[in-house]
Amino acid sequence: MNSLSICVTPEARSDHFLIRASAALEKLKLLCGEEKECSNPSNLLELYTQAILDMTYFEENKLVDEDFPEDSSSQKVKELISFLSEPEILVKENNMHPKHCNLLGDELLECLSWRRGALLYMYCHSLTKRREWLLRKSSLLKKYLLDGISYLLQMLNYRCPIQLNEGVSFQDLDTAKLLSAGIFSDIHLLAMMYSGEMCYWGSKYCADQQPENHEVDTSVSGAGCTTHKEPLDFREVGEKILKKYVSVCEGPLKEQEWNTTNAKQILNFFHHRCN
Repeated sequence: MNSLSICVTPEARSDHFLIRASAALEKLKLLCGEEKECSNPSNLLELYTQAILDMTYFEENKLVDEDFPEDSSSQKVKELISFLSEPEILVKENNMHPKHCNLLGDELLECLSWRRGALLYMYCHSLTKRREWLLRKSSLLKKYLLDGISYLLQMLNYRCPIQLNEGVSFQDLDTAKLLSAGIFSDIHLLAMMYSGEMCYWGSKYCADQQPENHEVDTSVSGAGCTTHKEPLDFREVGEKILKKYVSVCEGPLKEQEWNTTNAKQILNFFHHRCN
């Protein structure tokens, strides 16, 4: 595990995330120095992954604060996506476990996919405000959107919805409804809204381009149990996921006052675009 090249510079040591990342790497070094019999691959991978998550979060915040500078952001985003992909690649390449998902665990896998998808969402949001850039490089925007949507849907599909039956009891009916819909946290809701909004940008800014053979799991939540891949249709996927988002926000989460205005406006856009 020596490919992580982001270093903790002295001037940045005051940042909470870099301090935590540095501590994780120091602990990782100590554990790697122990005999193999004493080292648990799962623990090593978890420490490595946590260090990556913290270091890249610091770098992402800098990009957001600077509103993704046009001259350098593309390369920086590419590097961050690469870093955040390393834990999964590492497990696969080293055959550390027959099913690498089990070694990383659902929560870490969800976090890695969420961070990549959310980063591309924020980057694309910045790009959609640059009219001249869009005129010249809409095909590049489409690639970023497809990748980002893919990561977010992947995040939503790692865990299967809880099947409600007589053998499962819940004190809170609304919680039961959320779990049966595959909604396990606020981040799952944000991932739905983000992916729906990215589908809107794709339909609005990239509709005139030739379709690409970019296949993703287009089911919404829980499809990790029965995955199927197909070419991504911005309008179809966007409608599907935003309808579910609105239904959940105005159903089990009605008292939480989640905002559905933007989601409904996008659904209206999709409706008129279809007609």
